[in-house]
Amino acid sequence: MLTQEPYATYLRTGLIMLLGMALGFAVTLVTLGSGYGFNPLEIGPWVAWPDIGGPDVDPYARAVISRSGEAPLAKEQGLVFVARVDSEGAPLDGACEYRVTDPTPPTRYWTLDLAEPNGGVIDNPGSRRGYTSVDVLRREGGAFDISLSRQPQPGNWLSPGEARRFIVVLRLYDVNLDVAARPDAAAFPKIIKGQCA
Repeated sequence: MLTQEPYATYLRTGLIMLLGMALGFAVTLVTLGSGYGFNPLEIGPWVAWPDIGGPDVDPYARAVISRSGEAPLAKEQGLVFVARVDSEGAPLDGACEYRVTDPTPPTRYWTLDLAEPNGGVIDNPGSRRGYTSVDVLRREGGAFDISLSRQPQPGNWLSPGEARRFIVVLRLYDVNLDVAARPDAAAFPKIIKGQCA
């Protein structure tokens, strides 16, 4: 006559396997939602993943790119930097005013725009999504400032609209950066926090 012991062992083994699979899926989802995998290049508030556009992309970054459907720049074409915090390390807040000041690393062309934390387009009253190195207004000597605030500002102004959280995206095209040497943060724009509502 069969006892209940083998069935209990099979049940326990099955439950442990299901728990392991659920834990694996949960860890994978968290990993895919936290950036483009390994080896981010962090320079002040700016973060880039130089390897995502090349053949050495890690499997997690490849999965994130596949899920989002984006086409990343190859390392030879340029780099995309994202800032989720200001230069002091505080998260960017739509209720606060910020000033993005030069310099930018030597590059043929750059763009700077605002986006939702997931990379989506921000609906804003100014209907301006960003600036480029060609159309940004500059002071004498070539320096620039870009104001980030809900209220209109004179000069270069971008609005986060009603978004509570946003990111700043800086794309550098044909830039010559030695990513292995960790470039100097002084060569990148500062994000300076002003007053908050």
